[in-house]
Amino acid sequence: MHMKHQAVSEALGKILADTFTLYLKTHNFHWNLSGPLFISLHLLFEQQYQALFEAVDVLAERIRALGFPAPGTYKAYGEMTCLKEVQGVPKTEEMLKMLLADHRTLVKVAYDVFAVAETAGDQATMDLMIQRIEAHEKIAWMLQSQLS
Repeated sequence: MHMKHQAVSEALGKILADTFTLYLKTHNFHWNLSGPLFISLHLLFEQQYQALFEAVDVLAERIRALGFPAPGTYKAYGEMTCLKEVQGVPKTEEMLKMLLADHRTLVKVAYDVFAVAETAGDQATMDLMIQRIEAHEKIAWMLQSQLS
């Protein structure tokens, strides 16, 4: 059972790194927005980065509950994330497109973690991934709606 928990923990570490990276990117965009949509997007991005920050904590605590240390450094996250950091300050529409793509990526990552958890018979992690999939799909829908 220990090896199965280790595989789940490693998969959770990757989505933790992705979630933290997306949290940081969203917070960065919240700070650096400009233009006619500033007020509405400033508030939207704030809601999103706060939700991502809460998710980081839940993911790290799940890793700890499985008996493994949770990664918690920029270096570790940089090595594990599949998301790209942004250079400079993109225009508002580009910010929306980048965040949309990242949330869609996190949906795929969550499905991958779900599969690892399912193989391990870890229903708690499976449930957590369903919650993350729902959250990222909802945010993706909101971001897509801003682009339509």
